[in-house]
Amino acid sequence: MAAKPCIPKGTRDFSPVEMAKRNYIFDTIRNVYHLYGFRQIETPAMEMLSTLMGKYGEEGDKLLFKIQNSGDYFSGLTDEELLSRNAPKLACKFCEKGLRYDLTVPFARYVVMHRDELVFPFKRYQIQPVWRADRPQKGRYREFYQCDADVVGSDSLLNEVELMQIVDTVFSRFGIRVCIKINNRKILTGIAEIIGEADKIVDITVAIDKLDKIGLDNVNAELRGKGISEEAIEKLQPIILLSGTNDAKLGVLKQVLAASETGLKGVEEVEFILSALKNLDLKNEIELDLTLARGLNYYTGAIFEVKALDVQIGSITGGGRYDNLTGVFGMAGVSGVGISFGADRIFDVLNQLDLYPKEAVKGTQLLFINFGEREAAFSLRVLSQVRAAGISAEIYPDCCKMKKQMSYANAQGVPFVALVGENEMAEGKLTLKNMATGEQCLLTPDELVKAIQP
Repeated sequence: MAAKPCIPKGTRDFSPVEMAKRNYIFDTIRNVYHLYGFRQIETPAMEMLSTLMGKYGEEGDKLLFKIQNSGDYFSGLTDEELLSRNAPKLACKFCEKGLRYDLTVPFARYVVMHRDELVFPFKRYQIQPVWRADRPQKGRYREFYQCDADVVGSDSLLNEVELMQIVDTVFSRFGIRVCIKINNRKILTGIAEIIGEADKIVDITVAIDKLDKIGLDNVNAELRGKGISEEAIEKLQPIILLSGTNDAKLGVLKQVLAASETGLKGVEEVEFILSALKNLDLKNEIELDLTLARGLNYYTGAIFEVKALDVQIGSITGGGRYDNLTGVFGMAGVSGVGISFGADRIFDVLNQLDLYPKEAVKGTQLLFINFGEREAAFSLRVLSQVRAAGISAEIYPDCCKMKKQMSYANAQGVPFVALVGENEMAEGKLTLKNMATGEQCLLTPDELVKAIQP
């Protein structure tokens, strides 16, 4: 007996209706990106591991899907290496490529490789799948789409301001209420300096970034496990739990970080972004959140994250400034900033809140019933006219019982059915049936088009 087919955990199939919904998401985001002057590129699904490794921190590297070399990949291994069962070391020996973890590092590689063809500042967007060997759970998948927009070759904070406008515009179009959270890695660096643990900045940011997921006690336990002193942890508490308005938080930070030049620079950058956005009538709330750390090591300035307010789910958008990323590929001094919409989580949120417009999932509008060879030939000529008018239409391919064809129309949610028999052909007309009301009328092809078009 054949094994029951299945798909890998953390992946999903999508039906035609679901794909219509996903395309609505992609098209909405794509249209907003175009409004702000971004241009589309694509990069390969797989990259060289040398491109990917070391860009996402130790935890990120563990989540890379590695691709086994073709051919006899054991030939370069000794018996001792094979018997060692050292998986990471062995993987490095017979895996040269990996599936991309995100779109930002491949984009940095793209910029370096194509630097002579690009005009800076370069504004690109990219809508493609990424893969992470993560533990699947609600809202977390191993294969998912990201919808990225980045600007490279400009240090201006106006880029951050416009990216926040893009976020606000996209979620306003979706009808999703969100909170846009902002912080700055320079602020976090300043905090690490003030509490006397400047060399532990990565450990601190990775830990406090988990505050919403694991709670304060577990964050503190993780900090202790990384060798951060009790005194430093104690100093950290009132800072990461700081509350109040954005202006109030900035006022406190200016005092707390007075001795940190880097920290004050971060405060200045956040203050500029928030001040500019105040005058732009955002539809959604923007909040300075000092627990926001964005665990990826390449961020160097402003960082962003978006949370849905009416659904319990993780971050649905994130991003930030990364001044040093292209430097690891031999192209120093190119600053970049970007955002990434998590299309799969947005898909789940829109489903839970039932926010898809009816036209987003609209399929075939008109089905021609097939009564035979001559009737089908007549219908095909009218079909060409109907489709030329922009109406989605099809003919049932088989000449079978009318009940079966009408059942097909109902199952597919087709709103109109065209009936062509001997009488209709003699008059050069069609009978149009409204499937919702049952109303029927005899129409010319031109009249049929006008009856269906909105």
